[in-house]
Amino acid sequence: MKEFIETLKNIFKIEDLRQRILYTLGILLVYRLGAEVVLPGVDPSKLQLLQQRTSEGVLGILDMFSGGAFSKASIFALGIMPYISASIVVQLLGIAIPYFQRLQKEGESGRRKINQITRYLTVLILLVQAPGYLTQIPLEARALPGTYFTISSVIILISGTMFVMWLGERITDKGIGNGISLIIMIGIIARFPFALFGEWTARLEKQGGGLVAFLLELVFLFLVFVVSILLVQGTRRIPVQYAKRIVGNKQYGGVRQYIPLKVNAAGVMPIIFAQAIMTLPLAFAKFGGESMSGFIATFANFTGFWYNFVFAVMIVLFTYFYTAITINPTQMAEDMKKNGGFIPGVKPGRKTVEFLDGIMSKITLPGSIFLALVAIMPAFAMMAGVTQGFALFYGGTSLLILVGVVLDTLQQIESHLLMRRYDGLMKSGRIKGRAGGPSSI
Repeated sequence: MKEFIETLKNIFKIEDLRQRILYTLGILLVYRLGAEVVLPGVDPSKLQLLQQRTSEGVLGILDMFSGGAFSKASIFALGIMPYISASIVVQLLGIAIPYFQRLQKEGESGRRKINQITRYLTVLILLVQAPGYLTQIPLEARALPGTYFTISSVIILISGTMFVMWLGERITDKGIGNGISLIIMIGIIARFPFALFGEWTARLEKQGGGLVAFLLELVFLFLVFVVSILLVQGTRRIPVQYAKRIVGNKQYGGVRQYIPLKVNAAGVMPIIFAQAIMTLPLAFAKFGGESMSGFIATFANFTGFWYNFVFAVMIVLFTYFYTAITINPTQMAEDMKKNGGFIPGVKPGRKTVEFLDGIMSKITLPGSIFLALVAIMPAFAMMAGVTQGFALFYGGTSLLILVGVVLDTLQQIESHLLMRRYDGLMKSGRIKGRAGGPSSI
């Protein structure tokens, strides 16, 4: 406890870090306050039907990502998911279309163009999703004429999502980083107390299992949390033997170093991508119970076999896709050769590229399968009698995002501490985030 208090003092001794943390907290507060602002012309006391629809199924997941704004008909109801969907499309275009490939290689100017295209695409997606969302709001809750309410609400919903994007960019630029991820995380955390209380109430009811069942659920949740940390941080080290080299007047030789290759190099992005794709069928259909049938009904059933099967397959595919665009064996082999290094028993050049690519394929497969199993864990928890609100924290997108973003944020804070020669957050070693490897100074 004493070391923890001392660490907090060290954090606030660093003026730049203190300002970044306070700025981030201020932006997150603005986001949470905005999530409570209801669309003009909507009576919040008559949203029981909307809240009932968002208490389960895929709509419940969307409500969790928005921190409850979806069920409250808030100006931030659509949250950040349209932007994530647009980012997925742009990254896929970067593989298939030469123009986007050139932009990716143009450095900062290319990145700005890609961001601009992503924003335009986000608006197009919102033009589809916003009218679909408005069909969820009961007619008795609307105090304005139909056409006027639709047009004004669509404009406000689009503006709300774009404002949330801007808040995320502010956190990334002037805060502690990971702006979009932090906004998603804070929305998930906002739902946890309600989910915990709801599960506690359900267990205290007759035939609910009582306190013992509730404690067993908490223990299992803790175990899944630990497994998620291992999944995010897990690495395999490939030995690299560096040849003798002369640095100044000193000679270094025979130093064995390692290339850290993550079991899950893609982090939580495959789950976020797959989740965004799984919600698209609802964007092209009228939301609501009886109007959904066939294909749409299948992918609105959160606990159904086909929903979870397709979800798991997409996670595996996206894991390979995201690993391929983040880990470049060719570049790694070239950097190794420039530094006079080699992998024992493997020739430099093409053979090294093939070796690294083979290793990544082998360790990505079990990592992707395990990631998919953790992602569909909430469905099994619901089958065991856990309420959906609480079951979403048994793995799935919510838990892995929480673990990944918290580790990344702590890594950012620790980097500031180590840069100014303070002790890190942990005595046993540096915190590892999703990027793979220890915090850099």
